Amino acid sequence: MNEERKIAVEQVDAVAPPPRARVEGAGESAAQTFERKRDYLEGFLAQKPQGDSPGAPGGETYEAVIAALKDIYDPEIPVNIYDLGLIYGVDVTDDGHAVVTMTLTTPHCPVAESMPAEVEIRVGAVPGIGSSEVNLVWDPPWDPAKMSDEARLEMGML
Repeated sequence: MNEERKIAVEQVDAVAPPPRARVEGAGESAAQTFERKRDYLEGFLAQKPQGDSPGAPGGETYEAVIAALKDIYDPEIPVNIYDLGLIYGVDVTDDGHAVVTMTLTTPHCPVAESMPAEVEIRVGAVPGIGSSEVNLVWDPPWDPAKMSDEARLEMGML
């Protein structure tokens, strides 16, 4: 029961290195590989989503309407009405009719009479829009949580 175990020890002068992994066609340096990936990502990130039609989100006409809305500023707040969160919806039909659903910061806003008319005129002036309509709604009521991060930063709320 008392078996004696012996460990065999072998002394060597050198060990052959293991073979290196090889990838076929890997003639490019790491910098070249990185440059190729970066170019691919830049092109991918610069791409805008393509809508099914110009009036769909991501489409040319839709994005032009959004840009027009971003050019309209609330006279009391130095932020455009889109980033302020006053625009609840934009619908553009294939035949060029735009419907903007919006609200104001308060029903007693000094521009309650003029702001919807300005939105209708500016959206109607967008190339590709034949007619525009503005629906002014009060439900849900506007609150500062609807503002974009850019608007909050502009107003010092971030």
